[in-house]
Amino acid sequence: MTTVTDQATRQETAASSAQVPPAIELRGISKAFGPVQANKNISIKVARGSIHGIVGENGAGKSTLMSILYGFYKADAGEVYINGKRTDIPDSLAAIRAGIGMVFQHFKLVENFTVLENVILGAEDSALLGPSRRRARGVLKQLASDFELEVEPDALIEELSVGHQQRVEILKALYREADILILDEPTGVLTPSEADHLFRILRGLKEQGKTIILITHKLREIMDVTDEVSVMRRGEMVATRKTADTSPTELAELMVGRKVLLRVEKTKAQPGDEVLRVEGLRLVDAQGVERLRKIGFNLRAGEILGIAGVAGNGQSELLEVLAGLREAEGKAWLRGAPLPLSGPECNGQARRAARIAHVPEDRHRRGLVLPFHAWENTALGYHNDPRYNPSPWRMDGAAIVADTAAKMERFDVRPPNPQLPAEGFSGGNQQKIVLAREIEYGPDLLLVGQPTRGVDIGAIEFIHQRLIQLRDAGAAILLVSVELDEILSLSDRILVMFDGRIMGERMADATDAKELGLMMAGMTET
Repeated sequence: MTTVTDQATRQETAASSAQVPPAIELRGISKAFGPVQANKNISIKVARGSIHGIVGENGAGKSTLMSILYGFYKADAGEVYINGKRTDIPDSLAAIRAGIGMVFQHFKLVENFTVLENVILGAEDSALLGPSRRRARGVLKQLASDFELEVEPDALIEELSVGHQQRVEILKALYREADILILDEPTGVLTPSEADHLFRILRGLKEQGKTIILITHKLREIMDVTDEVSVMRRGEMVATRKTADTSPTELAELMVGRKVLLRVEKTKAQPGDEVLRVEGLRLVDAQGVERLRKIGFNLRAGEILGIAGVAGNGQSELLEVLAGLREAEGKAWLRGAPLPLSGPECNGQARRAARIAHVPEDRHRRGLVLPFHAWENTALGYHNDPRYNPSPWRMDGAAIVADTAAKMERFDVRPPNPQLPAEGFSGGNQQKIVLAREIEYGPDLLLVGQPTRGVDIGAIEFIHQRLIQLRDAGAAILLVSVELDEILSLSDRILVMFDGRIMGERMADATDAKELGLMMAGMTET
């Protein structure tokens, strides 16, 4: 039964909340880079003591907006209010003084410094470091107790796991007494268990009154941990929702401006003959570090074999060896014939001749020549194709341009301009150019690394559909991805790698993120 006292208490609480200004309020923020309008008249409020998500496609303006808040960029127009007070933030030092901390996607740590040295770097009390060290040691102990941020103060950064390095970045911000934390794609390099721990930390920070802005493309994380979520599209703020009142489907549609299929629709695989077999694959790098430790597996036509693992556990080296970009010890067979892993026949051109296609993990370093036109990039590695060479001494540029235009139409590359340099396309469209080049030649074996890294949600949907179509056409696909949802969604079988070893194999429909996450952390055996 509701009493008059209860009603009065609720009214008093509501009135008190209404009087509390937001931790952050941005009013009419605009920012242009030449002809590109990155932010257009953006206004947003972030409640004090909340976790507020910001989502949007690549190029939507999220990073620019946060860079303005953290003092990396100066807005062309608009105002910033911190706790109700208009605040000028010309640089990051001003942001820190205003109580704002930022944890970047790529950590800003000195790897050969200790945790303690990284925490006090730039925040020393005096030229004498002794007092700063003693103070920091005490503060770190208290922060570890308050927020589950346990890290050994005297450990070198280079000796810490990625998850612990991220804790150091959070500790740095809290040591500088940040009340507002911005986290940019914080789970991109974490195992599922590390991500869960991070979210416990964020909830603990929220309970202590901290305000958190979370930038992520993972809608599941938005739904799990945020109180409110704002959606940006093409430089504008298009919606803000209470998380409890929205859904991943609605958020995806707001981000892209159309309905998006979030789950991969596929039939059960019908594996055929064995295409690839690998036994005893071993790789030692130039520094003497063993990157691959006697890897062995097989892959059949008409199936996708996913390789799960945290970045840096040998997946990249595995792809490069199979693509002919690195030499290794061991044995491999392609359709029953020996596949050279060393010597003059181990090269990318020989692999293409054997109908092996490769979509590299780093499209800028390995997949494209950015100043080259799109049509030139679609011919890379396939320039000896008879369609492009009507005579031994002449390459038919017009034929390549026409072929590129057709590929662009089939792969929905925007803008569909073969004459545009590769650097003029967005990340998602650059990835489509690479995929079109490799898939359209009908490979027997496709090696694909991080197919949707840095790619818009709409392009992710398209890329996933094309990979399933290629599988159903009978190709064997070896998929490497740090996105566990992607591995589970696309793969028919899954191998998990840790420290250069295969920890085990699972059927995709008979496992889950928790089991794979343990294997990714090296906590289970085959």
